[in-house]
Amino acid sequence: MSFKINENVTYVGKIDWELRKFHGEELSTHKGTSYNSYLVRGSEKTALIDTVWKPFAEEFVSNLKKEIDLKEIDYIVANHGEVDHSGALSELLREIPGTPVYCSKAAVKSLRGQYHQDWNFKPVKTGDKLNLGDRELIFVEAKMLHWPDSMFCYLTENNILFPNDAFGQHYASEHMYNDLVDQDELYHEAIKYYANILTPFSKLVTAKIKEVVSLELPVEMICPSHGIIWRDDPLQIVNKYMEWADAYQENQVTIIYDTMWDGTRKAAEAIAKGIKHGNPEITIKLYNAARSDINDIVTESFKSRGLVVGSPTINKGILHSIASFMETAKGLNFQDKKGCAFGCYGWSGESVKLINTLLDEAGFELINEQGLRMLWNPDEEAVAAANAYGQEIGKALAN
Repeated sequence: MSFKINENVTYVGKIDWELRKFHGEELSTHKGTSYNSYLVRGSEKTALIDTVWKPFAEEFVSNLKKEIDLKEIDYIVANHGEVDHSGALSELLREIPGTPVYCSKAAVKSLRGQYHQDWNFKPVKTGDKLNLGDRELIFVEAKMLHWPDSMFCYLTENNILFPNDAFGQHYASEHMYNDLVDQDELYHEAIKYYANILTPFSKLVTAKIKEVVSLELPVEMICPSHGIIWRDDPLQIVNKYMEWADAYQENQVTIIYDTMWDGTRKAAEAIAKGIKHGNPEITIKLYNAARSDINDIVTESFKSRGLVVGSPTINKGILHSIASFMETAKGLNFQDKKGCAFGCYGWSGESVKLINTLLDEAGFELINEQGLRMLWNPDEEAVAAANAYGQEIGKALAN
């Protein structure tokens, strides 16, 4: 796919309508994605910014040939070495060997390690420039947003920021501009992308945005490497990132549980009723972790003030869907959130203590260090106790 963004920049990427899993099987992509590549023509030189994922490499090069004689590409910019952006480099450089590849010093190691090729690398750092004649590309390193090798580049005269993974979404659309797509879909995919990928690096996000802003470069368009292009009020997504990076939370609580014979489910629903009684204004989301998409759960957890996590005890442990979620939550390093545990048991009953320990290790402030343990299937008395537990949680999250 190709289309002119303006007289100097042409989109030459690939929309992937079918993609449903990303990063192996780790990340759900219900709306597909795109691998955005940009051809930038100056008065004297031409640069290609990023490529596409390897399965589309031949298609990418074939389509690129229809747009430009490949020998007219003077420079390749690799903002990030991950294979969804660099996957067509091998195919492309077989056609135009020796073409300089501009990337961060860390990306040289990344690209060599992945492709085992000693291409004509040109390492750059923040402030370095690439002259295209009547305009320049200015490079800005963006370490850990979200890999050590990541960087942005900025096109002068056109005032376009190419931030690679930052400000993107896994979102396939025939309308490639933010003012043309469904705004609810767009922002749902944008916050999901942030919550699941960039949350651990929130402090770096804030610092990098402040650094870029301090350069006082006008930004008329933001062209990320996934999803749509921000042309209408492009800084709206930058402002959202600043908000999301600052221990973001809405007036919401998310209850996450797994259950064997419905006892823990009954408890979860009773807790939800109690929370609503104790805090009528709060939004409550309820997820069976074994039957729900973990990345959707992460997104709602990111938006929440607190998490209530439940599992029955099995083999002196917890069910694997809850263990998986807690491992994910620990890695994401959520900030300024509260949590507590609950669960049913029939024999030994270790699950609640284990979950509270995992919540503590993941940085959550515990609402109740004892949690709620229920023997066997909850009877009316146990359901009432779960309701009272929910009221306690609701009041704690109102403060």
